[in-house]
Amino acid sequence: MLSVENVSAGYGKISVLSEISIKLESNSILGVLGRNGMGKSTLIKVLSGLLTCHSGKIFLDNEDITDYPPHLRAQKKIATIVQGRGIFPRLKVVENLMLGKLLQTTVKKDRLDEVYSYFPILSERTGQVAGTLSGGEQQMLAIGRAIMSDPKIMLLDEPSDGIMPSLVKEIGTTLKSMSQKNNISLVVVEQNVPLIFSLTDRCIILEKGKIVVEGKKSEIQDSNIMKQYLAI
Repeated sequence: MLSVENVSAGYGKISVLSEISIKLESNSILGVLGRNGMGKSTLIKVLSGLLTCHSGKIFLDNEDITDYPPHLRAQKKIATIVQGRGIFPRLKVVENLMLGKLLQTTVKKDRLDEVYSYFPILSERTGQVAGTLSGGEQQMLAIGRAIMSDPKIMLLDEPSDGIMPSLVKEIGTTLKSMSQKNNISLVVVEQNVPLIFSLTDRCIILEKGKIVVEGKKSEIQDSNIMKQYLAI
């Protein structure tokens, strides 16, 4: 489905990612772990088109999308949830949600009801200005807006950032259910290791812009790996 082949990227002349190769199959979840400053957010920016590659290729269903800007990748049903959520604080909840389907022409009519079924609190806040929501509710709104675009792939950068632990678990459960129900593949960047392990059995660890570990949860849970690359 999504194939990243020997991608290197960075900011100006500064290289951050080095020869990254990833394959994301349909209806799968990939966890991306690593300490701060190791290139996790840069990877999300590259996959979403917010940052161009220095070298390498990105394919979606065998189509070369390496040079596609963010709006064209969104039209190809790649939805991105940036760290900090990126909602429109002065718009109402429902207005934020409806923005999610602007670039799509075939979104199901009942998609809004589906979002509300995942996050009932949003249906209660539908007319409320988004900037007045709690951090957890804003994250739900950001995910809901992405669902509205009827995505094939959802890219999430630190979805647990600044959220109460009880809501983190709820959001994790919803993401997994949504992925399974709608055949949405997820790439989830996180420092919250328990959240990643609750979502998926397949993870990579980035260290200084390179994939140093790729494997199953059981392999990554090895104490030496956790200590060396995640400082746990």
